[in-house]
Amino acid sequence: MGVSTSAPDRGVAVITVDFPPVNALPVQGWHDLAAAVRAAGTDPDVRCVVLAAAGRGFNAGVDIKEMQRSAGHEALLGANHGCAEAFAAVYDCQVPVVAAVQGFCLGGGIGLVGNADAVVASEDATFGLPELDRGALGAATHLARLVPQHLMRTLYYTSRTVAAQELRGHGSVWRVVPREQLLDAALELAREIALKDGSLIRLAKAAINGIDPVDVHRSYRFEQGFTFEANLSGVADRVRDTFGTERERKA
Repeated sequence: MGVSTSAPDRGVAVITVDFPPVNALPVQGWHDLAAAVRAAGTDPDVRCVVLAAAGRGFNAGVDIKEMQRSAGHEALLGANHGCAEAFAAVYDCQVPVVAAVQGFCLGGGIGLVGNADAVVASEDATFGLPELDRGALGAATHLARLVPQHLMRTLYYTSRTVAAQELRGHGSVWRVVPREQLLDAALELAREIALKDGSLIRLAKAAINGIDPVDVHRSYRFEQGFTFEANLSGVADRVRDTFGTERERKA
């Protein structure tokens, strides 16, 4: 349980997240993930990182129960900073990051995948931001890197999910494979990247980040301000306690 790093192939580091039952990460889990990605990226022997997860799904976002157990806003602030740190670690990783996504990829999972350099997904993978049903906001910055603008808005407002095969149609998923082939497919892509010169691949990553049209760090932190506002106003607690919509609360 937790975050672990392995080296199955020369030049490739696999970082695996394992927080049963659904990979909803506690505050410390986000910081641990960020530290693992940064460490792999600064290892001169690593030329590609695979970000994977054990269990039913890739990531279910933050641990809502941890927030509900905590008095005040300490857990919320911790999650805000932890998510921002983990997302930034993936984006700023000195080498390319390949996300291997199975099952559900929700909330914070979108932040990780949206900031990755490439995505390989299993046939049962689904992606979405159920934030409005959880009394939160955020990661629209990263969903916008996976789908066109109007689809991003529709998914965000409705909390609906989209299948891996549809994302492949939008060009944001490299391959869709049966679940049992997911890690092999991700490693196949990582090995191909890792054949490049280590210094040159780092220059390429920095160059591509430098031409991004959106500053993902500033954009996501802007979104997080509205999450905190929702919590201060009491709206977040009201929605989070029901895990649903206004219509369901009135029923």
